[in-house]
Amino acid sequence: MPRPPSPARFSFHRKVAAAIALVALADGMLNGWLAVPLPAIFALCWTAVLAFAVAAVRRDRRARAALLLALAFALLLVEDPTLLGWSLFWTAIASAALLPRHRFDDAARWAMRLGLHALSGIAAPFHDTARLTRLGRDGQWWRPRTVAATIALPLIGGICFVALFAGANPIISAAFDRIALPSPAIAIAHGVIWCVVLLGTWASFRPHAIIGLVGARGTGPVQRLPDVPVATLGLSLITFNIVFAVQNALDIAFLWSGAALPAGITLADYAHRGAYTLIAAALLAGLFVLVALSPDGAAARQPALRRWLVLWIGQTLLLVASSILRLFDYIAVYSMTVLRLSALAWMLLVAVGLILIVWRLLTARSAAWLINANALAAALVLSAAGVIDLGATAAAWNVRHAHTAGNLDLCYLRGLGPSALLSLIALERRVRGARLQDRVAFVRAEAMQILIEQQANPQDWSWRGARRLRAAETALGPHPRAVAATTNGRNCDGTPFPPPPAPLTPGPEQ
Repeated sequence: MPRPPSPARFSFHRKVAAAIALVALADGMLNGWLAVPLPAIFALCWTAVLAFAVAAVRRDRRARAALLLALAFALLLVEDPTLLGWSLFWTAIASAALLPRHRFDDAARWAMRLGLHALSGIAAPFHDTARLTRLGRDGQWWRPRTVAATIALPLIGGICFVALFAGANPIISAAFDRIALPSPAIAIAHGVIWCVVLLGTWASFRPHAIIGLVGARGTGPVQRLPDVPVATLGLSLITFNIVFAVQNALDIAFLWSGAALPAGITLADYAHRGAYTLIAAALLAGLFVLVALSPDGAAARQPALRRWLVLWIGQTLLLVASSILRLFDYIAVYSMTVLRLSALAWMLLVAVGLILIVWRLLTARSAAWLINANALAAALVLSAAGVIDLGATAAAWNVRHAHTAGNLDLCYLRGLGPSALLSLIALERRVRGARLQDRVAFVRAEAMQILIEQQANPQDWSWRGARRLRAAETALGPHPRAVAATTNGRNCDGTPFPPPPAPLTPGPEQ
């Protein structure tokens, strides 16, 4: 008597059905059959389908937490679809798929597992295809060979009779004539979409066993290096403190107190040359402490060395604070950009990392604790960057802190697109002079038009864009300032191009 089908086989069928549903959804959205925001709706459906198809994800408490985090990042994609938001979503949903099978130990190992998960996903569908041929070896009706043998005769016979009737009945023949087969290029495009979506999603339903190799016995995240002699460490810390004291003294004298710089050196030069270099010095300092001073080493138990270490890290934190002040001074001269705003967040992360290194040394914490604490700080900063529109923040800063409207970089504001729209509207109200108002109105009108087109396309629609468009229409009113027509076009900052030089005409013959 044949055995009843096992729940595991039905589970595999659910996963196959879930993957097919996601492939069909992506195909419909990418080809315009479904007028919905593409990344957000796909992410929401992927989250729901994973919870439905994989029972282990529903049962595991940690996986459920990761799934809720994936849902939050999917909603963030509805707010504003960005590459950062999608990366955060993928990290969360991949973690939800892995947590029922693998214990989270530290962020370093988990990052390796996520990397293997992404790479193994390329081969996962091909690896599991063989499972379809192994299903039903006990004679179940859904065995592929049994299914093929069952449907072969009715399928072939049906095709033959339909062909005969199409030749005999003009109505059936006309119906077949109206069927338009897709061109090879369209068929290939659909095939590419199916393959990409299948390769990207299948691994979340069936993670590869190779991921279990990460974290095997003897593969710790940090290999212990030989201890540095106490005398060498002491001399190094004294030397480093002296060198850092010189640099910090100069920063206190010229940067913090505002003393006059030597002739030929401007504050902008002084600030720009050190903003990023000093962060490299701070990173080297943290790396030295991390590698040379272990909490369970002999050097860490020396009170004198610990005092020199705390003093040096304190000086390093002052160095980071000086770097932040340098960057603010540079921004005051050359304006804010998304890159400089990101650099400020990076500098704060460096400062947090230094504090965590010292705390780990003083409290004898493990290397895994340090890795996880830094990873958590980085995750919080990245999540905040996914929620905040950095382009709008930079534009608002520049408009608010500009001494005169004429010294604003309108080309950069134009490059920010709709992110700068509300700031451009505020600037348009503030500027004086018909020519400058016309330039700002031109840049504003371009950003407004891009936003209108994005919101009119259902696949590009976003909550943030809808709120921004509504606020812009309210601020501009029913009759926004018209942009003057130009004959020769405009520069990126709205300045009209001058007319081309008139052609030279030959003079009268002498």
